Amino acid sequence: RYTLGDRALEEEVLGLFIEQLPKTLASLKAAETAKDWYIASHTLKGSGRAVGAWRVAECAEKAEKIDDFSNTAGRHRALKGLEEAAIEAREFIVQLVATH
Repeated sequence: RYTLGDRALEEEVLGLFIEQLPKTLASLKAAETAKDWYIASHTLKGSGRAVGAWRVAECAEKAEKIDDFSNTAGRHRALKGLEEAAIEAREFIVQLVATH
């Protein structure tokens, strides 16, 4: 929708997403405050939605809603889910680009 059918632009946007994904996940892992955690999870939610990586966006939204930063078990579960969703999204995007 955002690329108006321009395949080259679509591939560029998807490439940027999979390039930034590990960096944003690293920011989430390194979060030292609730604000840092919120910013990283919110970023992942938005970028996932923008490219149609719905599972990434859904997991990021769950992470974003963790209101008790001291809940390390909850943050760990959220991070694990996000990492799995990120792997899935990356593999799908690589496959999609390879077939075009």
